[in-house]
Amino acid sequence: MNVQVLQHVPFEGPGSIADWCIAGGHVLHITPLYLPEAILPEMNTIDLLVIMGGPMNVYDDAVFPWLAAEKEFIRAYLQAGKPVLGICLGAQLLALCSGVNVGRARHSEIGWFPAHATRAAEAFPWFHSLFADEPVLFHWHGDRFEIPAGAENLVSTKANDNQAFILADGLVIGLQFHPEITPVLLEQMVAEGRDELGGGGFVQSAETIVGSAEYRDAGMVMHGVLEYLAGVSLAKTLVQ
Repeated sequence: MNVQVLQHVPFEGPGSIADWCIAGGHVLHITPLYLPEAILPEMNTIDLLVIMGGPMNVYDDAVFPWLAAEKEFIRAYLQAGKPVLGICLGAQLLALCSGVNVGRARHSEIGWFPAHATRAAEAFPWFHSLFADEPVLFHWHGDRFEIPAGAENLVSTKANDNQAFILADGLVIGLQFHPEITPVLLEQMVAEGRDELGGGGFVQSAETIVGSAEYRDAGMVMHGVLEYLAGVSLAKTLVQ
């Protein structure tokens, strides 16, 4: 497959998604939207779109002019009915472009916290099984997306609901947490966002985040979601 990544900042790259692409023989393309020369890709070249996270808000068009063009691209991509995964900010953009609002979460949530599947997730057995043991996943967000029409909240944490949704017969998946996290990616994110850490509540310190890092659960969830979307992409190609 041709896997296209939209990246918003240098320190939130594809992480374990790149490892999965290498292992599966997929071709990974990255569009660094934070660079002035970045050009959005041709839609017909994409088998799977992945929209990464970032510290900006979905409404920060005045600060990040490329956001408006990215939203137009995402809306057109959704109209085309092709597989897409949004992570953190990426999930918020998918929700916004699907017609719902994104606003402040009940709690800022930064660090390693267990996530559990909701009853609604039972409608997607493959997805529900990934959360059977309440995996401890990495979170870094202060915003919350509403659930788009036609979907339900599939994952919650103690701090916040609305952590995942699936749309369009499984073609569109939004995840508020960071299953792509790797040791290198974690080091970069902590270094860039250290001033946000250690505030108590559901915001862990840099020392706690680094010291309690456990990548097995994140890798399991990321692999399961990507394998599912690869199957969806292949099935769509065969039908066409």
